[in-house]
Amino acid sequence: MDSKNVIAAIALSSAVIVLYSLFFIPEKTTTNKNIVEKDKIEQNTDTPTLDQKETIIKISREDALKQTERIQFENQSIIGSISLKGAVIDDLTFKDYNTSLQNNEKVTLLGPRNIENGYLIESGFVTSDKNLNIPNSDTVWSVVGNNNLTDKSPIRLSWTNKQGIVFEKEISLDNKYLFTIKQSVINSTGNQYDFYSYGQIIRNKIPEISNFYILHEGLIANLDDELIEEDYDDIQEKKFSRIAQKGWLGIGDKYWITSLIPPKEKEFKTTFDYKKKFRANFIATEPLELKGKSRIDEELQIIVAAKRVDIIDGYSKSLKIDKFDLVIDWGFLYFITKPLFFGIDYFFKLLGNYGLAIIAITICIRLAFFPLANFSFRSMAKMKALQPEMVRLKELHKDDKMKLQQAMMALYKKEKVNPMSGCFPILVQIPVFFALYKVLFVTIEMRQMPFYGWIQDLSERDPTSLFNLFGLLPYDVPSFLVIGAWPVAMGVSMWIQQKLNPAPTDAMQAKIFMFFPLFLTIILAPFPSGLVIYWTVNNILTMAQQVFIMKRTTVKTVT
Repeated sequence: MDSKNVIAAIALSSAVIVLYSLFFIPEKTTTNKNIVEKDKIEQNTDTPTLDQKETIIKISREDALKQTERIQFENQSIIGSISLKGAVIDDLTFKDYNTSLQNNEKVTLLGPRNIENGYLIESGFVTSDKNLNIPNSDTVWSVVGNNNLTDKSPIRLSWTNKQGIVFEKEISLDNKYLFTIKQSVINSTGNQYDFYSYGQIIRNKIPEISNFYILHEGLIANLDDELIEEDYDDIQEKKFSRIAQKGWLGIGDKYWITSLIPPKEKEFKTTFDYKKKFRANFIATEPLELKGKSRIDEELQIIVAAKRVDIIDGYSKSLKIDKFDLVIDWGFLYFITKPLFFGIDYFFKLLGNYGLAIIAITICIRLAFFPLANFSFRSMAKMKALQPEMVRLKELHKDDKMKLQQAMMALYKKEKVNPMSGCFPILVQIPVFFALYKVLFVTIEMRQMPFYGWIQDLSERDPTSLFNLFGLLPYDVPSFLVIGAWPVAMGVSMWIQQKLNPAPTDAMQAKIFMFFPLFLTIILAPFPSGLVIYWTVNNILTMAQQVFIMKRTTVKTVT
């Protein structure tokens, strides 16, 4: 009975690790829920500024930037420019993030529409009056006054159509990642017009993505408190559309988010679609009436950010953006994952190293589950002490399985042993293990963070390999043979821990049990090194606790 329970625990933990990604497949939201079709809105969804040019001219980024006049912007976090042609934000680089540990090239997110990786944001007004000229992607705006955008000085753009209607944009920037656009239409004529405000993000192609089910990368929105996650291939197959009273929308990468926050307290329609380019856009459902000799004003916000938890949570709170923190994919274990991150971040600020922070949080987790583990280890120690009696019972009732089961159950009852208690430590650790994996995988705070020695990035696998003696031999090995020093240490600690547990009496089960540490070593070798460090330290702490409990546990001799 005890060996079957051990094997069951092994099978359960193995299956969960191997099939983990299947549990994180996001639910697909029905795209036609609560759709309210309005003729006026449908007529204006494809506005003149929604990128009429389907052909992407493959020129270099540098050449594309030189083709149009530009307004430069810079603050402490980002640097880039706004094209006066179309008044689009299509050039943005993060000043604090390198593309890799091997170089100092900064991460560039946005790019002009006529390059292969074009990625841009535009906004404005549309109207149902087909005779009225409105700004589009070819419109060249004029700069009024200041021509450099910083966190201390906004810029103002202006364009006047043939009918004498003036369109203006005032763009301001905070000291991090927030653009605020105040757009106006000024009517000096006696005519009356209706305008609808809109904003949209255009991306020419699918970027390089992780393509792993535990992480959503693609089009995302929160509409009336419902999170919408649509993968790129989903939108290529089917358009998404929804009318909402509040929310936000955007396109998210693993570490970066480009998002639009529509005007507050106004109904808008969100659309995700693909017409040779990916679009995430919103358009107001109710018009702003522009009467003669008057003006209308509208304000929207744009956040193009690194997904730092403090930054994202700060914007969510200060701008009152409902559930904006979900641009970081915390997963369905949100209630464990996010507090776990805050715990690690607290120890990082205390100790100055995320690897040490992971070890510190591991100790805290062990302390939190100390009483449960004590109960389990006492039972396991008793199970180990009962091994000789269980062997005797199996020999005595080898021809009658029913009597053997009854005798073993009577033995468990007499000695107050729970044969399932050995599974408890594994089951308790699984959600924490997954949550920590999620933290290491999705949070930019862990990106390119070193530990000590050869670990230069806790979010990536251990780069060393047993098969070249961890770099001592002068040759590289194939990726599938990269089984680093930390995974090996984890496997060894698991093997030692296994020796402390009751051994299966069945020879075949014993062999399977013996190979389990090797199996997990191979399985976990590609995982983030921070996760392997957690597992190794956890094994060591578990062994220390188990040895202590076993020495204190005595079992009455069975005769």
